[in-house]
Amino acid sequence: MMEMKCSANYIPLTPISFLERSAVVYRDRVSIVYGDLKFTWKQTHDRCVKLASALSNLGISRGHVVSVLAPNIPAMYELHFAVPMAGAVLCTLNVRHDSAMVSVLLKHSEAKIIFVDYQLLGTANGALKLLSDKGIKLPHVVLIQESYTSYPEANHKVLEYESFVATGRLDFSIVRPNDECDPISLNYTSGTTSSPKGVVYSHRGAYLNSLAAILLNEMLSMPVYLWTVPMFHCNGWCLTWAVAAQGGTNICLRNVTAEVIFDNISTHQVTHMGGAPTILNMIINAQATKQRPLPGRVSVMTGGAPPPPHVLFKMEELGFNVTHSYGLTETYGPGTVCAWKPEWDSLPADAQAKIKSRQGLQHLGMEEVDVKDPSTMQSVPPDSKTMGEVMFRGNTVMNGYLKDTEATQDAFRGGWFRSGDLAVKHPDGYIELKDRSKDIIISGGENISTIEVESVIFSHPAVLEAAVVGRPDDHWGETPCAFVKLKDGFSATGDDIIKHCRARLPHYMAPRTVVFEDLPKTSTGKTQKFVLREKAKAMGSLCRTSKL
Repeated sequence: MMEMKCSANYIPLTPISFLERSAVVYRDRVSIVYGDLKFTWKQTHDRCVKLASALSNLGISRGHVVSVLAPNIPAMYELHFAVPMAGAVLCTLNVRHDSAMVSVLLKHSEAKIIFVDYQLLGTANGALKLLSDKGIKLPHVVLIQESYTSYPEANHKVLEYESFVATGRLDFSIVRPNDECDPISLNYTSGTTSSPKGVVYSHRGAYLNSLAAILLNEMLSMPVYLWTVPMFHCNGWCLTWAVAAQGGTNICLRNVTAEVIFDNISTHQVTHMGGAPTILNMIINAQATKQRPLPGRVSVMTGGAPPPPHVLFKMEELGFNVTHSYGLTETYGPGTVCAWKPEWDSLPADAQAKIKSRQGLQHLGMEEVDVKDPSTMQSVPPDSKTMGEVMFRGNTVMNGYLKDTEATQDAFRGGWFRSGDLAVKHPDGYIELKDRSKDIIISGGENISTIEVESVIFSHPAVLEAAVVGRPDDHWGETPCAFVKLKDGFSATGDDIIKHCRARLPHYMAPRTVVFEDLPKTSTGKTQKFVLREKAKAMGSLCRTSKL
């Protein structure tokens, strides 16, 4: 049979088309709410076109990296469309990073411009100063400022966001991808400061994962989405683009608290939201005076770390419908979903919560997920006991790691993406995570590299040996717990170690607990971290917990 590929039957997939369609279909529907500020989908489209034009006027073009350091505010949302509309690649930076890490990522990504929220200008200034000391200068800085704020001082010339948008033209010709596998965004996953890993997303993967997010969240048209997931994290699990596809309303939040969540759900009739188990903990532990009755069932997608069953149980009691998803930065965020089966409805609530805490199976945008023996690449038996490595294969797996061919080839060894996470497979085919072979700690949905924390602890003059593992935490999911052996003749307290780390690391990466003891070793001298993880899990008063 003759096959023809032409402009009539093939156009590269890109989320840009979501915005273009919604600007017509949902023209006068509210697209963004931020306090008293509101935009319609037509206004959002026009602002994004003008912003893309303004970027082009500065020389930003195909393949250039545009970075942004900002919370979940309208500008952050607009940049998710405007940057690819200029042909460029969006790099959203973790707002919890310190100046040193931001400088490393700006250098590695070769960003041409950075958009900075006024509250984070100090962090950005520090990063730019570190780059300047190395002879590196970003051509442009754009300050995102709110009308009621005074103009903060900067050690470099800055442009103001709204004025910058105003310089753009509405007749700007959108730069669409030549190939749907062209990069649309760059998301940094955890790693030491000497070797960060930049995960490259494509227009195709973003498009498909956005549609998958709509399906697994069971989003009808015109949802009201409350932004409790950081947009900097996997592009908000691709929901930045997904909400636009459905003509939804984005409720933007600068700061997330339980009271703010309940108030916004009630005020705006929120239908959907998401977040790591930290957010769920925040909700279920809110004081009664901070809670408000829900106007209807609110769908919540959770992920990041496996949610404790009791948290899921409490959320359901409050009127939230929780969907559990699992994935990594390398899988555009959600890669699996614990799809619910009607036959589970008759089970006791605690049994339902235990099932719902599993990671499930691949969503419709992912071709396949499996648990395999990493050496033989054979699937583990579905016996709920045999552990293997979680592996993915499909169209919503990253293009690869920026400037790191070796790490990319290693991650794709055997024709699958190797997650580094260990799991079992149940008889129904659903998978359940058991451990993380890479020793990454997930705290509040954010990854913490134990290697990086250990290197800082080692720099303390009294420390001989150190190992860091995750310790279960009711609020954060996990927090770093440090096991330390001191040098003979030296002394230090747990608070000394914690203060030392906090002076050199972002606050969330510093250990919350420190234990002084000899470290268990293998016959070859390697620290047995699995032993320490069990100790941290079982430990109570033995841990010297920081009160800082």
